Amino acid sequence: MLRLRVICPFSWRVFHFRPFSCEPLISQMDKCTNEEQVFDLIEKNKAILSEEQVGYAFNILWQFQKQKTSLVKNVESIRDCPQFLTLYNLTRNKVEFMNDDNLVNVLYITQQFAVEAHDPLVEALVTEAWRRLERFDINVLSKFSTCLADQHLHFSPLMGKITNIVNRNLETIQDLRSLSVLMISISSLTSQRFQEKLVNKTELLFDTIDSSQVNTARRIVQFLRNIKYSYYPLLEKCNKVFLSNANGLDLEAISKILSLYHSLQFHSFKFILMARKRLTEMIPLFDHPASFVKLFVALGPMAGPKEKKQLESTILLMSEELTSQQALAVIGAMEEMESRNSRLIKKIASVLHKNLDNYKPVELLKITQALIFLHFQSKELFVKLRELLLSYLKISVKPSEISILVSAVSMLPSPHLDEAGISRIEAVLPQCDLNDLNSFATSVLRWIQYGHMYPDSTTGKQLKLLQKLDHYGHQRLRKHNNLNLLWEELKSLKGDWYAESLLEETVATLQCLMDEINHINVAEIASFISRTNYLSTVLLDKIASVVLQQIEKIHPFAIFAIILPFSILNYDPPQRDEFFGTCIQHLNSYLSIMDPLMLVFLGFSLATLEYFPENLLKAIFNIKFLGRLDSQLELLCSSLNMRIQFRLMELNRAVCLECPEYQIPWFHDRFCEQHYNKDIGSLNGAQQQIYKMLAEVLGGINYVKATVLTPYYHTIDFECILDKRKKPFPYGSHNITVGKLPEMNWESNTQRVGSSLPQGAERIALEFLDVRAFCRNIHHLKGKSAMKKRHLEILGYRVIQVPHFEWNSMALSTKDARMEYLRECIFGDGKS
Repeated sequence: MLRLRVICPFSWRVFHFRPFSCEPLISQMDKCTNEEQVFDLIEKNKAILSEEQVGYAFNILWQFQKQKTSLVKNVESIRDCPQFLTLYNLTRNKVEFMNDDNLVNVLYITQQFAVEAHDPLVEALVTEAWRRLERFDINVLSKFSTCLADQHLHFSPLMGKITNIVNRNLETIQDLRSLSVLMISISSLTSQRFQEKLVNKTELLFDTIDSSQVNTARRIVQFLRNIKYSYYPLLEKCNKVFLSNANGLDLEAISKILSLYHSLQFHSFKFILMARKRLTEMIPLFDHPASFVKLFVALGPMAGPKEKKQLESTILLMSEELTSQQALAVIGAMEEMESRNSRLIKKIASVLHKNLDNYKPVELLKITQALIFLHFQSKELFVKLRELLLSYLKISVKPSEISILVSAVSMLPSPHLDEAGISRIEAVLPQCDLNDLNSFATSVLRWIQYGHMYPDSTTGKQLKLLQKLDHYGHQRLRKHNNLNLLWEELKSLKGDWYAESLLEETVATLQCLMDEINHINVAEIASFISRTNYLSTVLLDKIASVVLQQIEKIHPFAIFAIILPFSILNYDPPQRDEFFGTCIQHLNSYLSIMDPLMLVFLGFSLATLEYFPENLLKAIFNIKFLGRLDSQLELLCSSLNMRIQFRLMELNRAVCLECPEYQIPWFHDRFCEQHYNKDIGSLNGAQQQIYKMLAEVLGGINYVKATVLTPYYHTIDFECILDKRKKPFPYGSHNITVGKLPEMNWESNTQRVGSSLPQGAERIALEFLDVRAFCRNIHHLKGKSAMKKRHLEILGYRVIQVPHFEWNSMALSTKDARMEYLRECIFGDGKS
């Protein structure tokens, strides 16, 4: 008892002593100007440091690091300092006494100082946090989830428990900053239903945050990227936050946002313009490879010629200092930029060559794709690349990795695989998804293309492998009973093998699952149908039905994707006017803010369907819009730039011809003259046959013209004129060079054919329609060909269309039969 009475006063004294010493010591830490001063305080006071002071010491040390630029930070030197070990040991003894906030904060900072996940202190902190998990507030829970994510524990039971806590308490959470952190951490474990709840909650809370919360907005976009959901309402709100804080966005932030937008296929013209301006201003500011490479990757693909030249010349000077990952990033950006700087390509290739052994299989595929695209040639590099790919192939067991390796090998100058390689593919086929199977098939088709260089036995094995791929592809499709899971495999599929072998089965599977089409996935399914050229009236009718029923839940930006298959495939749903009218009405309030490119594509798609909304056309054909479009065209690669200009020209032509009452002027003469004043190539085999036979049928070469250019710049294969007695009418000066475009023989673009022909005569346009003019599965004329026929008829032509399947049929297998066919088309009742 006496001993206890002696101990108790001492404990009482210690208990009272700590509050008095605690505050002055924390105040002293606040006055420290560097890490050494903090460590001196820790060393002097290690015997009396409380858990609160320990936590505060960690916090001060991390604040010093945060104030440094990324190039100056050296967390390893702090972690390896002897005084840090003192702080480390003190912390291990005080873990269970720390409050929740302090506990998780110390865990977070120890990880920032590169303390390994298996370190005893980190394990102790995580274990204690797990024990307290249910009582954590939302802020502490979000920070703890970040710590677990940094340890790559996205699929751990502990992260699963956090996911469950968020799900149970979602209605009571009001802090969007903390919720956005949690959403990123738990995104891998969320069901579709839970994802929708999180998106709805985020949308509800978004208006409560300050417009300066760029990081919160960025995390929301990152969450949408993680769950692969381009939810336009939230993306628009986040985009407004980024634009309103444009001056505060640094290179890191702009790079990250551009990357996220690219993944989500979200296009914001205003953000791209802002990013281009800000990044261009940064070019003189960075002279370190790490920063400049990031600038090169972000700015390069959208830079103007002057900026692009400046970027390439600077990166060339830095090329010797580039790390393996920096060189990989540069070659990827150069591919996107369509760079033709041979000196820079050669220099970056040499850096890649030196570091080939350091790359993973997927990185080797990126290197191969980029070098092939940039037309780089180096036998030595390609030989080493092939050896590396084959060595990985021998040990790889993952289907996705094997498909990557095989794809890369197939792109190289020697694309074939030996028997061991083919056996490797066959062994994983039962585990492959549709993307892996498609990748293998594309590689096999490349080998067959080069097959004449190798023994026949190799080609035979490749054909057998194709048969196995067909079998497993059909098997995979038949197993699918969930539309969203099927879509994950379908959305990036393309290529000849898939179209020839699996497309019909895919459409049948989609038809079985079409009751699952809703406002969330309707645009995606429509996009898929657009790519396939496969006319399924059942699916298109279902899409139209879902749109009419759920239009209020569909974002206006998704309307173009929904309309596109109807336009391409030339299909009117049963409720045509109601369907298109509902879509356009839903768009009207967004016309002024829509991306100019999307608006042009949308206008053309509707014109193909003979639908010309006046509001939409007025939004496109005005000086302000065309100025915005010109600004955006400067940011695009040459191929997409030309495609947009052609679509605008075609839309302008359609409006002038089909809606003259709108009085929209034709302003594409100069563009068309520049484009069509070129060699358009020779006629194909079937066209040459038709040309010769037409000359015989009509009575001579001077009665038919080939490759004729009409007013408004439609090109037609053949033109002839019949007088009122249906006799061929000869052309005057008739110097035709097949493959060259003659001058237009009509006085003006607005003049109708009747005024330049003898009375009662008719002008005939004869078009040969190849396989591209029809839907893949049936002989149904596609939208562009149908629109061209309308336009030629408006211009005064009688249009004769000769489908490839008729011309190449058994019924027309002889010259006499074909001559009679042409004679009947021209002089009889005709086919049109």
